[in-house]
Amino acid sequence: MHNMGTREKRLFFIDAMRAWAILMMLQGHFIDALLDPVFSDPANGAFALWSYFRGITAPVFFTVSGFIFTYLLLGSPNQGLDNPRIRKGIKRGLQLILIGYLLRTNLFGLFKGEFYPTSYQVDVLHCIGISLLFIVGVYALTKARGYRGMGGLLLGFGVLLFLFEPLYKSWDYSMLPLPLANYFTRANGSVFTIFPWVGYAFIGGFLSMAFRALREDRYRYLKSIGASLAAGALLVWASSPVFIWAGSLSGIPLFDQVASNNYLFIRLGNVFVVFAVFMALRGLLQREVFLKIGQNTLAIYVIHFMVLYGSLLGIGLYRFLHHSLSPSSAIPGALAFMAISTMLALWYDRNEGLIKAKATGVALLLKTTGEQALLQAFRLVRVQVLRLLRFLKGAQERI
Repeated sequence: MHNMGTREKRLFFIDAMRAWAILMMLQGHFIDALLDPVFSDPANGAFALWSYFRGITAPVFFTVSGFIFTYLLLGSPNQGLDNPRIRKGIKRGLQLILIGYLLRTNLFGLFKGEFYPTSYQVDVLHCIGISLLFIVGVYALTKARGYRGMGGLLLGFGVLLFLFEPLYKSWDYSMLPLPLANYFTRANGSVFTIFPWVGYAFIGGFLSMAFRALREDRYRYLKSIGASLAAGALLVWASSPVFIWAGSLSGIPLFDQVASNNYLFIRLGNVFVVFAVFMALRGLLQREVFLKIGQNTLAIYVIHFMVLYGSLLGIGLYRFLHHSLSPSSAIPGALAFMAISTMLALWYDRNEGLIKAKATGVALLLKTTGEQALLQAFRLVRVQVLRLLRFLKGAQERI
């Protein structure tokens, strides 16, 4: 989340939510990847609690991403096609998709002329990138009406993606090329797919529009907290009974299918509760550390992915410690992993200009050295060719 204007207008609770979500993601990935499966017992209260909260992380991350981008998009002084956030959103979306692919690329495989199927798997960054592009599309679609209906479209798309998940999850995507199929099915190892996960980003966009609509209301936060808690409670405890009732009333089996695996709407309820909690605690969250971590979630994500999974080189903690740690090792290891990944990202943020300048210098040096080497090689080849021509000419005269 970058500049929202003045410091007073900044939504500190959003920065804190992003910081919390990325740290939860780091420890979740670490423990899931390295904890010995014998300790992954759902009957164990501590593991069950950890697993439940881990399940909230991705929905929060997607929802907050949609919230932030839409908030900035609609908050720009220039609206319409002149809105600079359109170009930034498209650029950012494509950048996230590219980084997502790079993190799953194995350089050694490329050197051997191989591109492994795992490189095509879709993850968080791909889905968030696609979400930003979709939100820009909805923004452009509603431009003629002054963006009236944009919130309704975002909410409607999100709800429909959740509602029809039992149908499109069972479809066969084998007729599609593998890179494209991975955006729709987890059959090939994709962790997240654009359907249904972009639905959370759409709903996040709707929430940002609802929040902006209250920006002149002195009870903005009080109303938002109350509405979030009410919506969260209804989704967590009442959505499944409502779908069962709708199925029995209409005879449509889809409602029963949703109720039998109602993780999307229940997790959305959890997201609403998290929003309410962070808004209520916003006075305690105006700290520079939350701001910095919230601003550097991409760098933290990239660093943690490289250290844990060994992106590019294939050398990471996962390779050496895969499902081998006990809880007494995994828990402090996860805390250390979170701290190191965060400190490296913040160090990069502080020194980004210097690092880029040095990287540019090295690139120019390599370019200059390469050009000089090519020129020298060309001269040597030219000398040898001239010598050969003189030799052939002499041999012809002797004959």
